[in-house]
Amino acid sequence: MADKQAAVTYLADGVFVAEMGGQHVFIDNGGGHGADGRASYAAGPMDLMLAAVAGCTAIDVVDILKKARQPFTKLTVHASGERAADHPRRYTSVTLTYEVHGDVDPKVVDRAVHLSDEKYCSVSATFKLPCEVKTVVRIVAEGGEVATP
Repeated sequence: MADKQAAVTYLADGVFVAEMGGQHVFIDNGGGHGADGRASYAAGPMDLMLAAVAGCTAIDVVDILKKARQPFTKLTVHASGERAADHPRRYTSVTLTYEVHGDVDPKVVDRAVHLSDEKYCSVSATFKLPCEVKTVVRIVAEGGEVATP
């Protein structure tokens, strides 16, 4: 059985809702405008990937800084990504910029970032290493019968 699960359901007008462990997030193409020219209502999947890697490493770094008793007052991780020009337009490069406020020891911050990058952040590890993606198709007819192609 999978460690984590998510489900994404189409709502209407190019908007989807993702459900993960009881939490919900709206998703659309995130490009500023939908395929039909309408304004984007939510983040796109590629935007969420950047937020996921920034969030994962931010959690790690905060935990490490707290354990090291570093008196930071704010931490922001900025994530930027460069995408390939051709489909599937995957990220070819991601840059994480850590902005740490407070009277902290730069060596301790650097160590925290390094530990997150090399050991703890599962999202950045997923970006760096190959990951097998399997697909299964189920067709559910109006009567509830399930068929596989």
